[in-house]
Amino acid sequence: MPTYAYACTSCGHKFDAVQSFSDDALAICPECGGALRKQYGSIGVTFNGSGFYRTDSRSGGGEKTNSSSSSKSETSTSSTPAPAAAPAST
Repeated sequence: MPTYAYACTSCGHKFDAVQSFSDDALAICPECGGALRKQYGSIGVTFNGSGFYRTDSRSGGGEKTNSSSSSKSETSTSSTPAPAAAPAST
């Protein structure tokens, strides 16, 4: 169950409450009886590194997209031709 942070608009009292998604938000401060406001902070999950974006897992073949980055042609790793085999001596 998620934990929600609340702050009172009257006295400034701050606290956390564990509630189900289906529970109604708290409205009354337990300290002074004033109105509560739900606090929103930054999210606890960040996606860093490779593999989290659409373009990170694409290979040269397979599914085609309309992006210009997927239309690159494959090139060989060597720009010089392979040496010819030496003739066999008898």
